[in-house]
Amino acid sequence: MLRVTLAIMVLVVAGCGTAEDEPTTTAADADTTAAVAVTTTTAASPETTTLETPATTATAQLGAECAHVVDVSIESGSDGFTIAATVASTDTGWEKYADAWQVWGPEGEVLGERILAHPHENEQPFTRRLNGVQIPGDVDEVTIAARDLVLGFCGDVFLIKVPHP
Repeated sequence: MLRVTLAIMVLVVAGCGTAEDEPTTTAADADTTAAVAVTTTTAASPETTTLETPATTATAQLGAECAHVVDVSIESGSDGFTIAATVASTDTGWEKYADAWQVWGPEGEVLGERILAHPHENEQPFTRRLNGVQIPGDVDEVTIAARDLVLGFCGDVFLIKVPHP
């Protein structure tokens, strides 16, 4: 059921950045979470699953104004995985822009975060990388979700298989 929920979330979250050497944070740095109800509909009946995700998701609004992850690539390396996420967002300047994207594990845990330091109103969509992401060997898929400074996590997310060595 969780995989179905994450797959449906692929239709629902998005992020940003500058040079690849910008500081990034990992799950150890992210300690604020909130329970978010995600509703899926099956042929039998609707179900609601609670998934722990960043607190901004709980108050985020869905819609075209959100930041959306539109493509992702992932490569295995000696220091972990390198993930490149392409984000499309309605950046209007410093008051509203995609300010981060995150790598979520199967239970919604944050495995990595790419902070996006400035708006990209004239560069849409845009791609930024995150190096050294530690993904446990038993995790087969991760979700990439982007965050809007104002709306939080509310756009399309991207579910991708992990190419473990």
